[in-house]
Amino acid sequence: MHHGQFLYQQVIDVINEMITNELLSPGTKLPSLRKLAQQLSVSIPTVKQAYYHLEAQGRIYSKEKSGYFLSDSDKSALPKRCKLPVKPTEVNKQTLIEQVYDGIHSPHNAPFGIANPVSAMSNQQVLAKMMRQALKQAGSQILEYGAMDGLERLKRQIAQRYLHMGLTISTDDIVITNGAQEALAIALQCVTKPGEVVAIESPCYFGIIELIENLGLRALEIPVCPDDGLWLEDLEKALDEHAVSACICSTSINNPLGSVMPESRRKALLDILVSKNVTLIEDDVYGDLHFSKYRGKPAQYYASAGQVITCDSFSKTAAPSYRVGWMVAPGFVAQARRIKRALSCSSSLINQWVLADYLASGDYERHLRKLRLRLMDNKQKMLSCIRQFFPQDVRVSDPGGGCVVWLELGVGFDGGKLFSLAMAQGVSLTPGQLFSASERFQNCIRISYGLPWNEHVEAHLKKLGQLIAQMKSGEQQICARH
Repeated sequence: MHHGQFLYQQVIDVINEMITNELLSPGTKLPSLRKLAQQLSVSIPTVKQAYYHLEAQGRIYSKEKSGYFLSDSDKSALPKRCKLPVKPTEVNKQTLIEQVYDGIHSPHNAPFGIANPVSAMSNQQVLAKMMRQALKQAGSQILEYGAMDGLERLKRQIAQRYLHMGLTISTDDIVITNGAQEALAIALQCVTKPGEVVAIESPCYFGIIELIENLGLRALEIPVCPDDGLWLEDLEKALDEHAVSACICSTSINNPLGSVMPESRRKALLDILVSKNVTLIEDDVYGDLHFSKYRGKPAQYYASAGQVITCDSFSKTAAPSYRVGWMVAPGFVAQARRIKRALSCSSSLINQWVLADYLASGDYERHLRKLRLRLMDNKQKMLSCIRQFFPQDVRVSDPGGGCVVWLELGVGFDGGKLFSLAMAQGVSLTPGQLFSASERFQNCIRISYGLPWNEHVEAHLKKLGQLIAQMKSGEQQICARH
């Protein structure tokens, strides 16, 4: 083994060399931890760490009491590409969203239905300490109304974070909002009118779908690649055929697929939209929870004023209940401020103050690094459980960040029925039809690994896998009788 790099990385290099030389083929069992440790003269924990990293990348998978195996490299188990719809859709999803929302937020259920990555690694003590310090330092001032467009100290911290990405943002172009949802609502109202068409990802976060319905807009679903984000050729075709006012897209990490758009495609996406005079509304709430070495540049990096509105939040990375988000809106700031004032006047001053201190202290960045590692570990454990406990024909996404995986359960499978059966057994999930403005993804579900991992989590995943297998068995029996 060579010096100058981490030992576990050297183990990974050895395994990659075995794959390249075809000494290992898909489905082949890897050497046991003990055997490979002896062969390479390293410790068992070093080999285990290497296997964890390879499993997180989807290169290998584990089976209970059987060891580790090489994954199929053709990624045939990823969710399939959906078709581009013929025309925009009138949205009518609010009732279904309300029903599911009430169920997944029940405190008595295993919370696979909730995308709350911060719960995987709590930072409660640090924030509580900073809250006490803020109250002591600022006194009654901190309990007053804040500036309508946000606390200047917090806006400066946000601008500094963008500077580290190579993006120079003026604090005058930042508006603090009550979470990213309000930012998205304001952005949509800046660039659309009721009855107009908005291009959205398919599948798409259901909160965006609900916003489109509430604002009286129509949705045009653009299929998303499980690896690379929005299919740009489908977007181009849709823009040629339909009058579209805005496009909402997660260029960083899509919810629910977890796909990451490469830098070159982000630039190409913007070029397409600019050529059609369509504003990009960038939903970047999961951008800081990437599993790659470096954070991808937001599409805002490639834009001129008036081309992109970026919406982001601390809800997925720091404190969900603080409800502090923001929008970067060059070219739209005056209008965004007017809409913000009409919607909510201002955002919580005390929460903004604490978050500004949190970012300035460096604790936020340290927390992010630890949270990303925890989520990577949780993802690997969840994918391992899915391989162990779920039927073999289930297709599952391989997220490049965030806290959720997307499962395609087979033709004709009823994800809504699975939701009801799972809820009755104390397991929450999110049925796939919520992530479509039309009636797509009936056979899909989304589940979250953004939670404290323990043996109870794995037991509930096993229970969920058994439910899916039972439903599939019942469907096969019905087909056989007919």
